[in-house]
Order: sequence, then C-alpha cells, then structure tokens
Amino acid sequence: MKKPTGGVIQANTPESRELVKRVKNAMRITAELNALVTDDFDQVRSIFSKLIGKKVDETCQIIPPFYTNDGHNIQIGKNVFINYACSFMDVGGITIEDGVLIAPKVNLITGGHPLSASERRKQIIFKPILIKKNAWIGTAAIIMPGVTIGENSVVAAGAVVTKNVLPNCLVAGVPAKVLKKIKETVNKKA
Repeated sequence: MKKPTGGVIQANTPESRELVKRVKNAMRITAELNALVTDDFDQVRSIFSKLIGKKVDETCQIIPPFYTNDGHNIQIGKNVFINYACSFMDVGGITIEDGVLIAPKVNLITGGHPLSASERRKQIIFKPILIKKNAWIGTAAIIMPGVTIGENSVVAAGAVVTKNVLPNCLVAGVPAKVLKKIKETVNKKA
C-alpha cells in the first residue's frame, strides 16, 4: 500500500476547488451507502469500493452508516472490520492494514486548521493516519492527524490519540497514554 504524506491546502486555489468536488462526490456516495437496508456485505463492499476508488477485499466487512469527506485517500487491507457510524476524514490519507478491527463511532481525523483565528479559514493542514496490522480501535475513539497505531495495539473506548502508539500496547484516556504492554500470543503458523 502507498503511504500518504502530509501537506497543506490553501483556500481559493485549484487544489481546494478540486477538494470541494471530491467532498460533494463523497457525500453522494455515502448517502447511497447509508441508505442500504441490507446485510449484503457484497453490496456494501461494492458501494464502498466506488467511494474509495478501488476494490475492497472480499474479507472486509463494513457496517453502514459510514462517513467520509473524500474517500479516495483511504487504503484498506484484508480482513478489516469497520463497525457502524465511523467517520474517516481522509484528506491526509488513512491506511488500515490487514486484520484491523474498528468499533462503532470511531473518528479518524487527518486534517485540521491553524490555531490563529485569522488563518483558520485560509488553509487545511493534514497528516496521514496509519493503523498497523491487527490493531483494535475501541468505540468512539478519536485518532488525530499524523498518528500511527502500532501492530497488535489496542486503543480503548473513548480515547483521544494524539501521538504514535508503539506495537503491542493498550492505550486509553484523553490524551491517550500507555496503560500496559500486550503480550502477543498469536499462533504464527500459516
């Protein structure tokens, strides 16, 4: 998977106008996705694939509703589960590796604005989020721009993650802090 990089989009530029077009397109496709009254994961994957502009692996399960402001900057591996009411603000890029579990109401936020009130509406500052293999993001957790969640790590429900999480750690709180190391016991046999 291609790893996204951070950047800045200035207001009233060709780049910002293109972003507005992508946001409008994402709104149309997420409305289609969220209107489904079905448990047909093939149909959900089909519309989600249209949203992100690439085929989603058949091992992935996504439960609508789902929200995003672009979609085309989302990369999803195999055997990923995304529960209902998640929001992926993906302008900066979101990469979700194989085996990741994402609980309901998780927010992955890759963009923000300058602190200065006079500058806030002039630009979007964005940094990618990377969620490594077999991580588990708990209910209503928020992952902020530029954060990497390490392999096999767990983000507790309601945590706000502002800094990278090392592999095999449990983090919780606001801001999230390491509560303990996780002893990995997954059977490595194929």
